[in-house]
This record gives sequence, structure tokens and C-alpha cells, in this order.
Amino acid sequence: MPSTLLRDSRALGVLAVPLVLTQLAQVALTTTDTVMMGLLGTAELAAGGLAIVIFNQLRTMGVGLVTSVGNQTAAAAARAEQHAAGGTARAEVSPAHDDVQAIVRAGLAVATLAGIAGAVLMVLIGQTLPWLGQDPAVVDLARTMLYALAPGLLPCLWFQALRQFTVGMRRPQALLRITIASVAVNAALNWVLIHGTFGLPRLGLIGVGAATSTVYLLTFLALYLSAKKDKELAPLLSLNIAKADPEAVRRLVRLGIPIAATYGSEAGFFSVTALMAGTFGPDALAAHTAVNQLVYIVFQVAVGLSHAASINVSRELALGDLDAARRIKNTALACAAAVMTVVGILYVTVPRLVLAPFLDTGSDRALAIATQLLLVTAFLQFFDCAQNIGVGLLRGLDDTRSGFRITLIGYWAVGLPASWLLAHALGLGTLGIWLGLLTGLATTAVLLLRRYTHSLGRREADALPATA
Repeated sequence: MPSTLLRDSRALGVLAVPLVLTQLAQVALTTTDTVMMGLLGTAELAAGGLAIVIFNQLRTMGVGLVTSVGNQTAAAAARAEQHAAGGTARAEVSPAHDDVQAIVRAGLAVATLAGIAGAVLMVLIGQTLPWLGQDPAVVDLARTMLYALAPGLLPCLWFQALRQFTVGMRRPQALLRITIASVAVNAALNWVLIHGTFGLPRLGLIGVGAATSTVYLLTFLALYLSAKKDKELAPLLSLNIAKADPEAVRRLVRLGIPIAATYGSEAGFFSVTALMAGTFGPDALAAHTAVNQLVYIVFQVAVGLSHAASINVSRELALGDLDAARRIKNTALACAAAVMTVVGILYVTVPRLVLAPFLDTGSDRALAIATQLLLVTAFLQFFDCAQNIGVGLLRGLDDTRSGFRITLIGYWAVGLPASWLLAHALGLGTLGIWLGLLTGLATTAVLLLRRYTHSLGRREADALPATA
């Protein structure tokens, strides 16, 4: 059993480690933008922050639409391996090989449609900002920032579609190198475009948006060129979206809409709790924001493990190995628990050190609240990681609707009411909000993992008569 766990952990780690590091590098990318905007002034930071919130919401929904490209690719690639192992001549192209090419075209087609629609929506939202009660000076700056960010949504989603393709083919190594390089390129472009060096015009806040859009285009081109140089990926890579199979597009959209809705629901859940924390004063909101940022950073580990587990489940199901699909759940949860235990120990033993980069240690009340919240977070992050892995596991079964329904129950029917009751009815304040978050995430995790186990059991039962 220990040798099996070690083997499964290695198989998971091949995908998970590059994905975790890529996610952390992307956090560094957005952090760089925030720092640069802060240097411009308070109004620029407020306007830029508002524009990025809008952009990220649309980007996240768009990413959800193409996320299943990885699962579909992994399953098709596994079928291609079976076809090759069946004694077929290597020169012959298997139907599964054609399937992968069709998935790539369909993924890029969906990304194109989502990118164009999202960019138009960003411009329209920019026009409606004055009606939302925002400061006129902030609105003007935010609108120009949105205009600069809008063109970047299309290459951003193209990159995500190709990213899922490379992950589905179990070749994600280039992702990390490209993302790390993009952090440095983004910082340099920000500086050049903001301050107008090398004879360029001084763009200020617009320069941040222009730099971000440019970096998204460059990262897409870099990943495409990297894939074209890969002997395994190049024959499968097709940018001719005009030949996209309508049925493949419809399948991706059918799977992607619940994923996009799940991502949007989770983001909305945490946004509402932030508004709740603000009702307890600036110190409470500052503490909530600092701890939430910590959770967001650590959450990238869960995202990497979730994607890796999801891809491996799709692959094992295509190969007909239900036992391996069942073990993936246990392996992913064990790896997550190991990481979260180490992080939790840091939260409990050196809270001031952990909070120092995010919170002014001179604010005694905010620091006291945040330290208290860290104790809750030490347990909350286990469930946060588990529920994200659960969503990924179900996605590996092509069951994206159950994941969405369960998260609605866990976040909105359990978590949000629990947060309100504990914070207000029981008078626990911000601590109550986080205890409610813990309750909601724990409920979601349990329901998702139960659903996955049940679905696998049902598939196993359906397969018995055929093997009898």
C-alpha cells in the first residue's frame, strides 16, 4: 500500500507541481499590477482595482468555459494510446488522434467567442459605472483602464485553451517557464508604459492595462510556439477554428457553463463575506482582507492538485481503470493534507510573521482579529482544498452540473446563512463570518467527495454485467 501511494503521488505530482507553481506565478503577476497602481496614487489604485475586479470576473468565467478542454484531451489521448497498443501501424492516425485535434479547435473557438463577448461586455460595463454610485474621477480612470484591458481578454483565453491542451497531454512544463517569464516582462512593460521611458508616451494607469493585454498576447504566442516545437503536441495543434466541429463546440460549452457558473458563484460568495466584514469597521475589514489574501495564495496549491487529479481521472476512466480513479481521490487529499498541515502550523506558531506582508502590525486591533482568524483558517483551508479537489474529480467524470449544484448548496444555502447567524445573531463578528465560511466549505467538500464516490460506484456496477 505505501508503494502504491508513492507511485500515485508521483504520477499526480508530475502534473500538480508545475501547475501549482504556475498558479503562484500568476498571483505574482496580479500582485505586480497592484503594486504599480499603488505607486501612481490612491485614485489610480481605486480605479485600477475596480477595473481589474471586473476583468477578473469575466476572465474567470471565460476560463471556466474552456477548462474541460484538458479533461477531454486527456481522455482522447488515453484512447489513442490504447489504439496504438492494439498493434495498429504507427503511421496510421487513430480516430482518438483526430478527436484531440477536434477538441483543440473547439476549445480555441469557444475561447474566441468568449473573449470577444467578454471584451464587448467590459466596454459596456465601463459605460454603466457612473450609474453605480462610484466617484466620477474614479469612474473616468476605471473606464480607460477597462478599455486597455479588454483587448487582452481574447489572447488570455486562447492561452488558457492551449494550457488545458498541454496539461491534458501531460506536458505542462513549458507553462511554468512562460508564466515566470511573464512576471518579469509585465513588470518591465508596466514601468515603461506608465512612465513613458525610451521615448514612449507617459500613459499612467492606462499603461498598466496595456502592459497586461500585451503580456497575455505574448504568453499565448510563447505557449503556441513551444507546443509547435514539441513532437507530441505539434501534430495535434490546429488554430483553424473555422473547421471547428459544431458538436465538439457544443459539448465544451455544455460542460463549461456549469464550471464557469461554479467559479463565479465561489467568487461571489467570498465577495459577499467581505462586504459583511466591512460592516464591523475598517479594522475588521483589514483583517479579513489580509487573511483572505493568505487563503487565496495557499488556495493555488488546491487549484494545481485539483486540475492534476481531474486530468488523471479522465485518463484512467478512458483506460477503464476505476480502481486507479478511486485512488486518485485519496492521493490528492493526502497530498493536500500534508501541505495544509505545514501551512497551518505556521499560522498557529508565527501569526505575526505570516501577517506582516499583508497587514500593518501597528494596528493592534486589526492584528488581533487577523490572528484569531488564522486559527480558524488553519482548519478551514483543509476543507477549502478538499472542495476544490472534489470539483475537479467530478469534472474528470464529465459531471460539471453536480459540482455546480453542490457548491450552490454549500456556499449559499449553508455557508452564507451560517456566517450571518454566527457574526450577528451570536455576536461573534468577523470570527463568526469565518466560522460560517468553514461550515460552508466543509459541507461542500463532504457533499462533493460523496458524490464522486457514489458516481464511481455506479459506474463500477454498470460495468459488471459486461465483464461477467
